[in-house]
Amino acid sequence: MASHGADTAFLTFSNVKKTYDQQTLVVKDFSLEVARGEFITLLGPSGSGKTTCLMMLAGFEDVTSGEILINGRNITSIPPYRRNIGMVFQQYALFPHMTLRENLAYPLKLRKRPAAEIRARVDEYLALVELQGFAGRYPAQLSGGQRQRVALARALIFAPDIVLMDEPLGALDKKLREQMQFEIKRLHAQLEFTVIYVTHDQTEALTMSDRIAVFNEGVVQQCAPPNVLYERPANLFVADFIGESNKLGGVIEAVEADSVSVRLDDGTRVRTLKANRTTPGAATTVSVRPEKLTFTDRLGAVGNRIQARFVDRHYVGEFIRYHFTTAGGTPLVVKSLNDGSAPHLRAREEVTLAWLPEDSQALDRPAVATTP
Repeated sequence: MASHGADTAFLTFSNVKKTYDQQTLVVKDFSLEVARGEFITLLGPSGSGKTTCLMMLAGFEDVTSGEILINGRNITSIPPYRRNIGMVFQQYALFPHMTLRENLAYPLKLRKRPAAEIRARVDEYLALVELQGFAGRYPAQLSGGQRQRVALARALIFAPDIVLMDEPLGALDKKLREQMQFEIKRLHAQLEFTVIYVTHDQTEALTMSDRIAVFNEGVVQQCAPPNVLYERPANLFVADFIGESNKLGGVIEAVEADSVSVRLDDGTRVRTLKANRTTPGAATTVSVRPEKLTFTDRLGAVGNRIQARFVDRHYVGEFIRYHFTTAGGTPLVVKSLNDGSAPHLRAREEVTLAWLPEDSQALDRPAVATTP
């Protein structure tokens, strides 16, 4: 995994904004520093600004204000073909009338590389994506996964500074998608190229990235390694968008060194980690992941407690999902490993659920900027 920081920035977005109509910003003051060799994912719902950032970096969209620098050089006025950036799209974008060898040779011919070098590099990259015996085939003769591997090889073959990937696995089925995630990570570890990856698939982002920038309405809500985003979301949007979260409304009663005391809407008092709500008397939402919420007998005497009524259970293979409601009508979900210890509950049975204070946070919804 690449390191990152101000002194190692290879790619920099500095206060980048984008508007199409001079009234509404689709990207609002985006700043990000990326280390050479880092794998960064831009994650968010459709229309959140992530693909626009990718297109500005590629040069296919103009920057309204701000700068994009590669290796300290401002590229905002440089045409796309001079940015030395490779791209991989969902639709593969292979030339159907060319063989695999011709498709891979094309970017090298554009750069006027010697014929012997082109032959050697094409052979090298066909082997790299394990398609050595396919050089004479056409894209239509390949499976979706094979075509995507060719597209990946073609984006890498001319040694670009950065590789941009826009939903590259969106057209593949689940099993093939997981195989290609592994393939991309293998090539990234082997060749150490810098990646800016766009997806709306949270599992894909968590699996592949060194860091993830979570977008909403043109604003980055949090940029952090996958485990930090999941375990310590900065606000309720991130907690909801990355994985699943139980949400319990309440009011902050007291603030301590690293935790807060919250009185929930049903009167229950709990302790949570400090997050972005720390003012006594402020309304807040306590966020707890379903796998952190458990049955009292599993947690012993420590932790927070809440009464809930059993509603239903769903068998999901490796775990079982239990659905509850609190006295105030708040839905709660418990994920319990399918290891033989999951309890059998009767409809409407009252139970006490528990969680550790460090497994919850007092959060608020983020403010979203609206003006250019």
